[in-house]
Amino acid sequence: MNLSKVLLTAFEPFAGESVNPSLEIALRLTGTMIGAHRVVCQVLPVAFNETAHTLHQALLAERPMLVIALGQAGGRSEISLERVAINLIDARIADNSGVQLVDIPIVAGAPSAYFATLPVKAIRNALHACGIPAQLSFTAGSYVCNQVFYLLMHELASLRSGARGGFIHVPYLPAQAAAHPGAPSMALDTMVEGIHCAIACALQTPADIGIAAGTTH
Repeated sequence: MNLSKVLLTAFEPFAGESVNPSLEIALRLTGTMIGAHRVVCQVLPVAFNETAHTLHQALLAERPMLVIALGQAGGRSEISLERVAINLIDARIADNSGVQLVDIPIVAGAPSAYFATLPVKAIRNALHACGIPAQLSFTAGSYVCNQVFYLLMHELASLRSGARGGFIHVPYLPAQAAAHPGAPSMALDTMVEGIHCAIACALQTPADIGIAAGTTH
């Protein structure tokens, strides 16, 4: 494990979009020093059959102490801190390679779910303190975002390196929302500040805070 590195993963554009906010955020933060830790970036394909290898190679090459995977969640209005990844692919649309997988496990015989090891409640509070909308989320979907989240947590558990990780969804950029009437968006500068804040909080918070933050539905 490299105690000086934080790995951000992000996705290429998909579903007809020309941009992906997760990638724009990661590119802005690549090379940034947060305390004594340098942020590095890995772009992932939106392709079920290629993503696992790319993620695996990035983890081996960088050996980070902290990994945050970023993804686009069009239709959400806040930065979403994902809590649980499920061992399921059920794709509503095909990926960028034209592959559409339905009702199959991500890793056969592996656990049904993994929880993020990021201090998600503390991060939410830190984002709110900065005036940035943020929420805890209990579903990362069943598309490539959830696949990456699950694979990340499975690899970190298997490596037993002590590295922590999780997944954060971000809203559309304003220019994207303009093409989707009624869809919420968030400015890129705000999202960059939010992810920077999330990284700093995770680095400073070894264990999450014990506050109620669940839902009743």
